[in-house]
Amino acid sequence: MINATARLVLLIYFEFNQLNKSGLHAKPHHDLLGFTVARQHMALKTIPLFTWSEPRIRTLHFTWLAFFITFLIWFAHAPLMPVLKQYFGLTPEQVKAILMLNVAITIPARILIGVLVDKFGPRKSYSFLLAFCGALCLLFAAAQSFEWLAVMRFLLGFVGAGFVIGIRLVSEWFPAREVGIAEGIYGGWGNFGAAVASMTMPLLALAFGGDDGWRYAIASTGVIAIIYSVIFYRNVSDTPKGSTYFKPQKMGGLEVTSKGDFIFYALMNVPLYLALALLTWRLSPEGLKLLSADGALIAYVVIAALAIYQWTKIWHVNKHLFTGEHPAAPSYKFKQVAILNLAYMACFGSELAVVSMLPLFFIDTFHVSPVYAGMTAGCFAVMNLFARPSGGLFSDAYGRRKMLVICLLGQTIGYAAMSQMGSEWSIVMAIATVLATSIFVQGACGAVYSVVPLIQRRMTGQIAGMAGAYGNVGGVTFLTVLSMVSPSTFFWVLAGISALALASAFFLDEPKGHMVEKDEHGNVHLIAVE
Repeated sequence: MINATARLVLLIYFEFNQLNKSGLHAKPHHDLLGFTVARQHMALKTIPLFTWSEPRIRTLHFTWLAFFITFLIWFAHAPLMPVLKQYFGLTPEQVKAILMLNVAITIPARILIGVLVDKFGPRKSYSFLLAFCGALCLLFAAAQSFEWLAVMRFLLGFVGAGFVIGIRLVSEWFPAREVGIAEGIYGGWGNFGAAVASMTMPLLALAFGGDDGWRYAIASTGVIAIIYSVIFYRNVSDTPKGSTYFKPQKMGGLEVTSKGDFIFYALMNVPLYLALALLTWRLSPEGLKLLSADGALIAYVVIAALAIYQWTKIWHVNKHLFTGEHPAAPSYKFKQVAILNLAYMACFGSELAVVSMLPLFFIDTFHVSPVYAGMTAGCFAVMNLFARPSGGLFSDAYGRRKMLVICLLGQTIGYAAMSQMGSEWSIVMAIATVLATSIFVQGACGAVYSVVPLIQRRMTGQIAGMAGAYGNVGGVTFLTVLSMVSPSTFFWVLAGISALALASAFFLDEPKGHMVEKDEHGNVHLIAVE
């Protein structure tokens, strides 16, 4: 495991060095992992990250900062939960409920936001989301009861869907040969907002001082979001000047191109609503007992209604497949979307679960202090800063399927190794194993979203939203598993799901040639995907 990580780090250094020296190449060579590849367009050479005068670079920085702020306000409450528990006299069950409600609505929200961004464009969508959720932060900071806290955190789950908007926006500004590294920077640097929230919110609350210091700390993040919504709206456009923003001809669901894909797509929506049902069960009298039996029943009915509504929209968009009408647009294979969904469930879903459980695991296993354990868990997420962009970089350079396979393989081996961690291990060896695994997990996230924008441009928001929703499904599912099994078994489950995603990744079709799109005037456009 350590050797594999070292080779990957060396490969990263090698590529950065070569890019700075030689620029673009098309000469076959052997990389450090033993693959024979054709060196294609090298992305980093064509992305001068600090050249503010280039519009696409400005757009990338404005976009990852928007994502950073959404994660900052989404997780601002987490490090302040001990303060909130004491201030409101919350029970342990109420604390768990708030943490769960914070992610509950994100699953359907990512689907909804994906539809809206494809319809209205990223500029309007991101600006509105920032302003709306900034206002919710202010309302959360003004809460006077547990019920108000719970409702606001539930609604703030919408901000977790902001990630989807940026995926579409970045794909509009960067060509295929650069989209992997660009999306990796966007996702990796934006994700760091959660880590910054963990590190700064307690200090900010102390700086404000008094019993209400936490209110001012959280409110300040809301003010930042509202101000930035205006900045974003005034400085970002949906596409480069002169480019066409392609929209789906029908809204409400992905367009598929065969009856088999229609059935496949309908079935792939089932886990999204099962995850919501699982959350309801955890809050019901059979779980945390924070919902009454009648309240749980109402929640189940609402979830079922949402599922039926979604299937109705899917039928509306794709009924031509069964009525003999001419398809609305050129074809793509839905299996591409399904494979990416499973892969993101395995990588991002496992990241959500592992970051949540690692502090307590290290405290119980190695008897370290809570501060030390928290820093360890934070390091797993900090890897986003370079591992996720690296996953995108190597996807651009060596092939997107190949990189996804490599990262999922490393992730599978890593979780299998973590299942063996125990008190007999040295703390240094345990941390090294965790960090090595994290590199592959974050790299897999970057590899997934190097492919998403290259499937069908007009539906990038919806495809990104569905993959992102599956990431949240993974988080909910894995945390539920954790509550029922030992940490060792939990890591074996993660290894098993990672292996399943790995097997599916071999069937991913490498994007080649062009995707075909029609504009609102019926004109056909070819968009390069390699």
